[in-house]
Amino acid sequence: MRSRINFYIVEYAINSLLRQKYKTVFVTLVLTLLIFLLSSIFFITSSMKHELHATVDALPEITVQKIKAGRHDEIDVDVIDAILELNGVESAVARVWGYYYFENAGVNFTLMGIDEYEEQYKKSFVAAVSKLDFTKPSMLVGEGVKRVMDASYYKEYFNFIKPDGTLKRVDIGAVFKAETELESNDIILMSKESVREIFDIKENKATDIVVRVANFNEVATIASKIKLLYPDTRVITKDDLKISYQNIFDYKSGIFLALFTTALFAFFIIIYDRASGLSSEQKREIGILKAIGWRVDDVLREKFYEGFIVSLLAYVLGIALALAFVYIFHAPLLREIFSGYSQLKTSFALPFVLDVQTFALLFFLTVPLYIAAIIIPSWRSATLEADEVIR
Repeated sequence: MRSRINFYIVEYAINSLLRQKYKTVFVTLVLTLLIFLLSSIFFITSSMKHELHATVDALPEITVQKIKAGRHDEIDVDVIDAILELNGVESAVARVWGYYYFENAGVNFTLMGIDEYEEQYKKSFVAAVSKLDFTKPSMLVGEGVKRVMDASYYKEYFNFIKPDGTLKRVDIGAVFKAETELESNDIILMSKESVREIFDIKENKATDIVVRVANFNEVATIASKIKLLYPDTRVITKDDLKISYQNIFDYKSGIFLALFTTALFAFFIIIYDRASGLSSEQKREIGILKAIGWRVDDVLREKFYEGFIVSLLAYVLGIALALAFVYIFHAPLLREIFSGYSQLKTSFALPFVLDVQTFALLFFLTVPLYIAAIIIPSWRSATLEADEVIR
């Protein structure tokens, strides 16, 4: 008997929503839009954090750069010998790399030189060495680079313009993929000799030196020793990079926080409007239900079903739209707040990160509050006498 009454109340709640279909549709759309905006913000934040941390974790423990006149300058390769003599240093590799501006597409490529017989400081480079043909000028390109080159009709090779104005032809090989797309999207891997020729870097010079430390707890100590040996260098640890990126991330999070606060404020306006009281028609409906024998808990149960149906439908639609917006359409406009908008970079896809806490937070931030905003004024009217409510 009890289940029949519950089913009847659910059916009545659905019919009640259908009788007010325009109001129901409007409230559902507004709630869906707010949940969509809130969940999109959370999804983009989670994905960018995951991508950022994974990219930083793949970097070496220490990077040594030569500073001249306050700017990054080429460093002597001989510095490696002195660094390797320090206790605790596992390896030191001279990197040859730089940014190449492709004017036709208006983007910057990151040219990274690797050596066939050199110890690779990144796991992703180990597999790349086996794919790269070192017998001729060839390169591996990231997915973003590949798209840009295909769009510019560079299918088999690419002509790099050297500082002296001559061209350097390099054949396009396979597509390079790393653990994160942020790391490999705009990168071009080729031999160090090719990179030196394109950027006119001498054999005894390097862009910087990356150092791998055997014991992570000794990173700060070894970094201090390198700084003492070479006062004209900038010694950057992985922790320094994490702090730097986190500061940038936190700064840009302030813009997202403003959007989040605005959306949340609009949501609470709706909650306040619903909780402030019922319309005369809704009060009269409650009075009639009490007059025909409904109890207070029956009225509250029916209002609970109304609020639950609307809020749950809005929650599901909002989450589904946000997932499609962020992970299928790559969050146009909103994503640019974090990644920045510039013609000097190629686009990349946000990685899907399943954060259960985000789903739970959005659920408890919207559904229970909306249900409470429906039940509280209904309880006030349901506790009055039927004739008083009808009048």
